[in-house]
Amino acid sequence: MDIGIDLISFHTPSYYLDLRVLAERRGVDPDKFVIGVGQERMAIPPPDQDIVTLAANAALPVVEKAGRDGIGLLLFATESGIDQSKAAALFCHGLLGLPPECRCVELKEACYGGTAALRLAAAMVAANPSMKALVLAADIARYDLGSSGEPTQGAGAVAMLVTANPRVMALDPETGVHAEDIMDFWRPNYRAEAFVDGKYSTRMYLTTLIPAWKAYAAASGRTLADHAHLAFHMPFTKIAWKSLSRLCRAEGVPEPSAGEAARLLGPATVWNRITGNTYSACVHEGLCSLLDNAPEPLDGRRIGFFSYGSGCMAEFYSGVVRPGYRGHVFTDLHRAMLENRTELTYRQYEDIFNYGVPQDGGDHVFAPYRGGPFRLAGINGHKRRYEPR
Repeated sequence: MDIGIDLISFHTPSYYLDLRVLAERRGVDPDKFVIGVGQERMAIPPPDQDIVTLAANAALPVVEKAGRDGIGLLLFATESGIDQSKAAALFCHGLLGLPPECRCVELKEACYGGTAALRLAAAMVAANPSMKALVLAADIARYDLGSSGEPTQGAGAVAMLVTANPRVMALDPETGVHAEDIMDFWRPNYRAEAFVDGKYSTRMYLTTLIPAWKAYAAASGRTLADHAHLAFHMPFTKIAWKSLSRLCRAEGVPEPSAGEAARLLGPATVWNRITGNTYSACVHEGLCSLLDNAPEPLDGRRIGFFSYGSGCMAEFYSGVVRPGYRGHVFTDLHRAMLENRTELTYRQYEDIFNYGVPQDGGDHVFAPYRGGPFRLAGINGHKRRYEPR
């Protein structure tokens, strides 16, 4: 019996900043961001959007297409938590109108959380094949203005319905995992912005890739050549190319030509390049991008994934795209969402960045901005209030 992704959708805010504008403001060559980092735009969430609304907006097309009956598990992965006690999953449970017989939990391990949620959901479905599990991963990547991490900011969410006999991708059972206690990226409870040791984090990402890959390869007996495409966690898209080079050297095989590398990696980077880093949603946003942008049919093709979460957790795994998957993806919705976004000026970006969420416990009403079906309407007595748009 196959277990995997039956439906998958992603959502990103309706506003973005062109990184060429940011480069001009910071006095650097735009190519440093566009070519050196591999990013063109970063999504900017307005004040009435947070991880709950991003996730619910991503999930709505999935639950409307699949139906709500039978969803017995909701796992929400994020490192941008909004409450120290209540799971963000429960806010989404209410907004989406899910059944009361549904376990709702929030998971955290930096950018690895989405993969952890997917693997846990698959295990739960394998134990109870009649159940459906909804996996949400949503984050807002935020660093200090003018910091080295600023051009890698972004925001977005992915929703995946995990079932038996899935229609989009069957997950392979073999995985390779590597865990190590390090401090390459962290965000203390008293901070809205994350800290990152960028060079160290990149080095650890590429370092942990190798033991995770080797454990996966040993368990599966597969080589790089057995994967039609690769989707890596992308704090910035240029790291996908660095990862492929690192894997080829570790395996003692020639690195692919520029054209072949673009074929292997390029389709999975298209959306991330124009949304920025989405943390726990990132690697599966890459899957959405691949499904939407692959130049050839993916039916029956195996995709390799590498998920990295600072701190750190790494996992290499794979899945096989199901025949007829094209009838179960949301390509047109994704394209329309991205094509209809509004570009911000630098001043508008800075104003939104500095707006902040009120923390005085008073009553606050947020003006409506452009966005998806759900919004954060305000805060009353320290309680967030959500509503349909």
